[in-house]
Amino acid sequence: MRIVVADDAVLMREGLVRLLTEGGHEVVAAVGDGPALVEAVLRCRPDVSVVDVRMPPTHTDEGLRAAVGIRARMPGAPIVVLSQYVEVSYAAELLADGSGAVGYLLKDRVARVGEFLDALERVAGGATVLDPQVVARLLTGQRRRASLDALTARERQLLGLMAEGCSNAAIARQLALSGSAVEKHIGNVFAKLGLPPDEAQHRRVLAVLAHLGA
Repeated sequence: MRIVVADDAVLMREGLVRLLTEGGHEVVAAVGDGPALVEAVLRCRPDVSVVDVRMPPTHTDEGLRAAVGIRARMPGAPIVVLSQYVEVSYAAELLADGSGAVGYLLKDRVARVGEFLDALERVAGGATVLDPQVVARLLTGQRRRASLDALTARERQLLGLMAEGCSNAAIARQLALSGSAVEKHIGNVFAKLGLPPDEAQHRRVLAVLAHLGA
């Protein structure tokens, strides 16, 4: 395969180039920022590109932005994005166009050379390849959204007020409910979100995070 590599960390970039070359592939360009990646892909038309999510200047999501931009100009351009951590929003954005030929892998996966090279070949062939940890997080998010959909309008109101930092007493005043009614509704929210009593976790915080994440 003809491959473009984009990573601002010189050691990582050179390591990828060596790994791919030793695997029998041709690295047609190795770059360190988003604009250079876009230019290289448009010029070289590789079979697949390997892209770090975080690159200069802000080291946030420039690699992802470049990848999405490339696929906007070259629909279906095969791209494998590498990330240090699971960033579900990044994976969702990469998958948004539904055209396949994309991969989202954690950088640790590169150390498993056989699996990594196999993933590149599958993406180059049009498949979608996701790191197992990314899949798990996406499924967790789907389950959380389904749980939120099960909340009644009143329970959603309470959860919204909890997210604003309101205490039970403040919620009772705003919704003209008794304190016991508020506690009952909040208990129902916890139950529907799958948050049993747990001394190691703050259920109120977890419920608010689920609300904000949706």
